[in-house]
Amino acid sequence: MCASKVADGNQRGWIVPIGGAEEKDNSPAILRRFVQLAMEAGDGAADIVVIPTASQLRATGPRYERIFGELGAERVTAVDFDTRRDCEEPGRIDRLKQATGIFFTGGNQLRLSTLLGGTSVAKAVRALNADGVPVAGTSAGAAFISEHMIAFGDEGSTPIAGSVRLAAGLGLTNRFIIDQHFRQRDRLGRLLTALAYNPFAVGIGLDEDTAAFIAPDNTVHVEGSGGITVVDAAEVQFSSMDSINEGQAVCLLGVKLHILTQGATFNLHSRQAAAGPLLQVKT
Repeated sequence: MCASKVADGNQRGWIVPIGGAEEKDNSPAILRRFVQLAMEAGDGAADIVVIPTASQLRATGPRYERIFGELGAERVTAVDFDTRRDCEEPGRIDRLKQATGIFFTGGNQLRLSTLLGGTSVAKAVRALNADGVPVAGTSAGAAFISEHMIAFGDEGSTPIAGSVRLAAGLGLTNRFIIDQHFRQRDRLGRLLTALAYNPFAVGIGLDEDTAAFIAPDNTVHVEGSGGITVVDAAEVQFSSMDSINEGQAVCLLGVKLHILTQGATFNLHSRQAAAGPLLQVKT
């Protein structure tokens, strides 16, 4: 899959992967900011479509309908897709095309890729994002957003050959690979392994209750209570991935790693990180 072409003079919409377990009731800063982006895309009125396909819990869609409604969205509709046939149904596609914000819930990212991949739903979401509509996903929904998706993998801090399986995601961008619940589930090793297969992409490890708000200019802005681990393997000097057996540790030399917290940024074009104004050390 690849991103839809942005028309001349236009900007694509924000892309918002969330690390899972985002605050939903007391101080839902991440979800509130997403609603604000949907309002901006809708000229002041947010019309959000929630896609709960990754989850098999019936309460997931209605819960986000309530939350986004309480945060000021004018209309919120949960649109589920249980079969690939559902993804070609004209009524559901038409409802999706009216959205000023699209939100993928958590669950199992392979349900998203196997049910939505290559369908009219996936094409519509890519086209909407290229036309300025923000697209967010939490947990499994976050993993699904990019072209290269971590389907599953082993936990631990050391990259291990064969410990990660990649699959095709939605394809809004090919610039990064997402891993979620990052610090809580000790997933540095599997993100490093994924990048050892494909050093072009930037690895973004999202802690829980933390989101990467990726602007149309491909600058990552941090929102939430945790951190984002950015792994940049573009200047790797050596990798043993091509010469070791499955199950062996991978030697990687020259990997760059940044830890971003709220206010910090990372530019996916220049691959430069910066502390936010409130985080810079005063001299």
